[in-house]
Amino acid sequence: MEYSEDEFIQLSGIQHFVFCRRQWGLINVEQAWEENLLTAEGRLMHDRAHDPFLKEKRKTVIISRAMPVVSKQMGVTGECDVVEFTKADDGISLIGYDGKYKVCPIEYKRGAPKLEDSDRMQLAAQAMCLEEMLLCHIDEGALFYGETRRRERVEITAELRDKTQKAFREMHEYLQLGRIAAPANDARCGACSLKDVCMPKLARLSASEYVRKNVEDM
Repeated sequence: MEYSEDEFIQLSGIQHFVFCRRQWGLINVEQAWEENLLTAEGRLMHDRAHDPFLKEKRKTVIISRAMPVVSKQMGVTGECDVVEFTKADDGISLIGYDGKYKVCPIEYKRGAPKLEDSDRMQLAAQAMCLEEMLLCHIDEGALFYGETRRRERVEITAELRDKTQKAFREMHEYLQLGRIAAPANDARCGACSLKDVCMPKLARLSASEYVRKNVEDM
């Protein structure tokens, strides 16, 4: 199955979706967005990485920034912060360059490495888009974290690919139905820029519970 262009969703949204399905729904279904310090820092870091007019060549490596990517198979579109093309005998040909090159996407994040897979799934999605566009296979990518100032190598495994594809299928289903997931109301809510829009504590109450609680508090 291939998605049409008007069905495409933003690749970067998978990070919000994995972190909190309700947060993603408020942004993409309700078109709600609030910025806080964490989101502002993350945006500034991506702005520094994204210079679509800048391409560098360092010895055997070509560096492309803000590279647009798309996948009809997953129905997504977006940008890679950085894609490195490194000369390799088992790589692909690039127009305007001699030799062959292996492809490696690199995603920039403001914080530190996470236990959950949201960052790795976003990187895997970029790799799969590049594979579809360039007709290549990508074994690994990298995540660069602003807090540690170092890259974390990520293997693009079959398991990671499956999780990523499943998440995008769910995202498409939510959009088609116009649904927003129930609030989590847990530790994730504290740093969320949308907590005042989401109102997780109130949203978990039924109408009767809300009336009873507010009557009792009067």
